[in-house]
Amino acid sequence: MARNSRQSKILELIGAKEIETQEELVAELKAASFDVTQATISRDIKELGLIKILTDSKKYKYAIVSAPSQAVSNKFLNIFKECVISVKNAMNLVVLKTLRGTASMVSSFIDQLSLNAVLGCTYGDDTVMVITVDVEDAFMVQQKLNEVLISE
Repeated sequence: MARNSRQSKILELIGAKEIETQEELVAELKAASFDVTQATISRDIKELGLIKILTDSKKYKYAIVSAPSQAVSNKFLNIFKECVISVKNAMNLVVLKTLRGTASMVSSFIDQLSLNAVLGCTYGDDTVMVITVDVEDAFMVQQKLNEVLISE
């Protein structure tokens, strides 16, 4: 019960305010009478599938992507295009080099594309690895991601 109400409050807060950091989120939740730690918030962010997006004021804020139409919005396309440096395949993997610190956003974007050939994604600080079943799927995913990069 506490987790559900806390996560509902998190969604309410990120919908109403531009929350940039986990510390800001902890402070907002404590102000709303939720006794939380940064570690708890970190788990909630992962469970809720929150990502950081660039706002009009050039700051990053937490946001949720749930509907397919949101996943390919211009804002997410722009984030993908601005953050990805290269897309290459190696056997059944597609490896994306990104700007430092943006791999999680790129990985979330790829997940939201719901490409059938993608088994999953994993990421580090500046690298995303997309896993496919075979070489042909990896080539197809690489082509699709490159198309997204050069699309208008």
